[in-house]
Amino acid sequence: MTKLKLGPLEDDKPVKLTVELPAAVFRDLKSYAEILSRSGSATTPTEPAKLIAPMIERFMATDRAFAKARRNAAQSVPGSAENSG
Repeated sequence: MTKLKLGPLEDDKPVKLTVELPAAVFRDLKSYAEILSRSGSATTPTEPAKLIAPMIERFMATDRAFAKARRNAAQSVPGSAENSG
């Protein structure tokens, strides 16, 4: 069985966003959705558009430079708990 980075998708209240993708990226997204459905991680066929948010979430969660910059930004916010000494 193929080990994909995404697992079952959580049902969450979405925020509507319109995104344009290159055709090649959309084809890959459709392929990913098909493989995810066949791998048993999903009980029903997954719509390719439903993969975008979890993929972006996973990307940001594993981007070390983003995590560091986010921590640094939170520490430099005036009035934050760490700066209110």
